[in-house]
Amino acid sequence: MAKKKFKAESKRVLDIMINSIYTHKEIFLRELISNASDAIDKIYYKALTDENLNFNKSNYYIKIDTDKDNRKLIVSDTGIGMTKEELEENLGVIAQSGSFNFKNLNKVKDGYDIIGQFGVGFYSSFMVADKVEVHTRALGEEEGYKWVSEGADGYSIKSFDKENVGTDIILTIKENTEDDNYDKYLNTNELQQIVKKYSDFIRYPIKMEVDKTKLKEGTEDEYESYTEIETVNSMVPIWKKNKLNLKDEDYENFYSEKHFGFDKPLSHLHVSIDGVIRYNAVLFIPENIPFDYYSKEYEKGLELYSNGVLIMNRCPDLLPDYFSFIKGVVDSEDLTLNLSREVLQKDRQLQFIAKNLRTKIKKELETMMKHDREKYEKFYSSFGRQLKFGIYDEFGRDKDFLKDLLMFYSSKEEKMVSLDEYTSRMPEDQNYIFYAAGESKEMLKKLPQTESITDKGYEVLYFTEDVDEFAIKMLGEYKEKEFKSVSSSDIGIDESDSAKDNEADDDVKKEIFEYMTKALSGKISKVKSSKRLKNHPVCLSNEGDVSIEMEKVLKNMPNNQNIKANKVLEININHKVYKSLKNAYQNDKDKLDLYTNLLYNQALLIEGLPLEDPVEFSNNISKIMD
Repeated sequence: MAKKKFKAESKRVLDIMINSIYTHKEIFLRELISNASDAIDKIYYKALTDENLNFNKSNYYIKIDTDKDNRKLIVSDTGIGMTKEELEENLGVIAQSGSFNFKNLNKVKDGYDIIGQFGVGFYSSFMVADKVEVHTRALGEEEGYKWVSEGADGYSIKSFDKENVGTDIILTIKENTEDDNYDKYLNTNELQQIVKKYSDFIRYPIKMEVDKTKLKEGTEDEYESYTEIETVNSMVPIWKKNKLNLKDEDYENFYSEKHFGFDKPLSHLHVSIDGVIRYNAVLFIPENIPFDYYSKEYEKGLELYSNGVLIMNRCPDLLPDYFSFIKGVVDSEDLTLNLSREVLQKDRQLQFIAKNLRTKIKKELETMMKHDREKYEKFYSSFGRQLKFGIYDEFGRDKDFLKDLLMFYSSKEEKMVSLDEYTSRMPEDQNYIFYAAGESKEMLKKLPQTESITDKGYEVLYFTEDVDEFAIKMLGEYKEKEFKSVSSSDIGIDESDSAKDNEADDDVKKEIFEYMTKALSGKISKVKSSKRLKNHPVCLSNEGDVSIEMEKVLKNMPNNQNIKANKVLEININHKVYKSLKNAYQNDKDKLDLYTNLLYNQALLIEGLPLEDPVEFSNNISKIMD
């Protein structure tokens, strides 16, 4: 029979199909299997209205065979088949309307049927095949037909003696090139992996002849190879099963099978929504942080399915960055898909699902915090840092959404506490949420700056991660209580009694501190008497928005702009060291210079800051020992 030409628009679509639309050639198998599943579905739907047609699911399947010698890959189904007219209509015209307006492709309501509707997915076969044959016989027809094409030049259709109803698609696989290994599409192991990746949850069995080995009969250590036809897909995904019939072990096995992690998940969410947009999801909160989590190689996102067919291996738009540790799958039949069955990234349906999932994840974490604190603390030790980044990110856009999930170590409780727990037990006269920032809670426990605060019975939160203070600065307040660093120059505590006995000495004190400020010019903004110190002689505080701890963090960042905290040196005038300062000011200015330098360096060490001149500091210590 003479070869028929594709219409002009169809030739252009086919050329784009082969060269541009699909990002991975292996997608062709997903498309053929999906079309085969659609063909079986059509018999099922027909049986619902035709009392003469009995649909026995066990009789319907998809089969994949290979003929390596002749480089053939065959995908067969026992579906409804096609008449000659349907072959012309479905395979003779790519995108049945003949239109080349791709925008219209994105307006289809039912994403599940989009590829079949437009007759496009089938043509992905030409990415891997030089020649494609379709042998088909329609339900209720005695005669079968063969459709043959070698690409954009055209196709032929002729009668064909096919024994059974259904369709066989025979691909003649291309020879290998320098850039592409086409042999893998003839390798049963490779084909199995592609099926498991994209079509594992197709509702009908996908059968393949699988290579196996067994112990040779009559021997103890000799094995022989054999083949066996197996169903290689799972068919019913866990998210479509009744969660009341599932155990934790079932979810853990699924987590392991999908290679979401080598750990066991701390918790899982099984979501089934049947509303304006229908979707199912199974999400996992991992126990351990992935080794590459903070590297460029880490890819966030959930596996996205459309009616059991994998659309995207990682869909980043389903998760905000602060929940990027979540693993799992989402399946929806209501997604609007583009030509290659890859969901449009700014699709409003996807945004709806993402927003809904975000709320459910937060609720699950809050439940864990309230009812299984040990498990939540384990989660928080792995991923609390990411939540804090979420507070700070996008200029604090989601800070109110995340704030109740934060936890910090408490000076009073000596364990991790939430902001809600902290504020719920604040004394009536406490106006601020106090915090101390530093490298470790052991160091922070010894900070001189906390003396007056803890003496009043106030609780101090310890910030030990570099992101902590930045997140809290963005948060600003919690339940109308402002955050206040214990190193702030004004901690908002009335300490008028601390200097009462020295009021007559104000003029001398002022002169001493002015002298010391001049001696430390460029290093601090001023020296002043402390209202917070009780037993310690000296400390550093800061004025303004940049704290001393923030300065340390910023200094270690790439392309730092040398942003510095406005440091204040505070002296405890009730400490005997002040008497030494006063005596030196009146009798020995050189000694006052020595004391000033020593106290400044002492304050640096307390803050965990490097000494500007360790040798000079060591020599100064020797001088006072003379």
